[in-house]
Amino acid sequence: MNKFLFLPLLAALSLTAASHPAFARIVTDDLGNKVAVPPQAKRIADGWYAHHSLLMTLGAGDRIVATVNHVKDRPWMFKIQPSLNQALSVHGRSFSSEALLARKVDTVFVPADDADTAAYRRAGLPTLVMRFDDFPSMKRSLLTTAEVIGTDQARQRAQDYNAWLDRQIAVVQAKTGGLSAAQRPRVLHIASLHPLKVDGRNTLIDTWIKLAGGRNAAADVDGNMKEISPENVLSWQPDIIIIGAGAGTLADSDYASLFSSLKAVKNHQLWQNPAGVFPWDRYGTEAGLQILWAAKTLHPELFPGLDMVKATQDFYRRFFNYPLTADEAARILRAEGPE
Repeated sequence: MNKFLFLPLLAALSLTAASHPAFARIVTDDLGNKVAVPPQAKRIADGWYAHHSLLMTLGAGDRIVATVNHVKDRPWMFKIQPSLNQALSVHGRSFSSEALLARKVDTVFVPADDADTAAYRRAGLPTLVMRFDDFPSMKRSLLTTAEVIGTDQARQRAQDYNAWLDRQIAVVQAKTGGLSAAQRPRVLHIASLHPLKVDGRNTLIDTWIKLAGGRNAAADVDGNMKEISPENVLSWQPDIIIIGAGAGTLADSDYASLFSSLKAVKNHQLWQNPAGVFPWDRYGTEAGLQILWAAKTLHPELFPGLDMVKATQDFYRRFFNYPLTADEAARILRAEGPE
């Protein structure tokens, strides 16, 4: 080959090799970005609170070396994955690229609206944007995460979880799918009491409410954690109110007197949502348990044999490698932290 042609070609190949780690693989993230990742993600910075549960489900929680979660907010997460206590922790969602490089981070996961994504990429950090808002997209995100981790164990765990989730959905749908509109209670999911925020349509919350045999009382609201007025709640007249873990109780809120006339309050249909590694009602793998809990809560007569303590123990043993005691499972179901 002509040396004048060979030298530019060699230079181009060198640039390609420099921009992609040795044996790098190309993985497509949840927004369709093609990202060059190392053979295995061994030192991970996770900028999405909920995504930690996906990594833990895949047996890779000990690879998180930088986290946005905190033990005071997620006590079960840190108890079940104690290595997080040694991880770099930040307030908010912004890591310093320099700090990540100093920690020898080889992979960064961020949520879809993360403003620091470009900065991480400029620093040469493989950065994947993760997003899911229903069960099919969550299953896909789990498979993508497993591919980034790069181990056969992670890939198998993703397949196992997705098959388990499909079974839970099928079991619940078999009993709730034929319910008429009149048989489906109007369910209001309150994400925050101060200020008053609810979850409407086009959300994972709306999905599990419907699967569990309910109707979303806030169906005319679009999206997650939308601020509303108390007059909205009074006009909706929900049959059941589920309050997110960490949101407090209605009795201690500013709305205790105002909401006393609600059907749900009069009939003692106020429920605190369970919370473990992550709040079950939101965007983590425990959403599969949420379907079961919500179905039993909305229609106890349809699920007389469903033991949520045992179901919770089985899940934690299988997907978090943690031998949860019956008392610990009961605490999680009551949205209480570890003793």
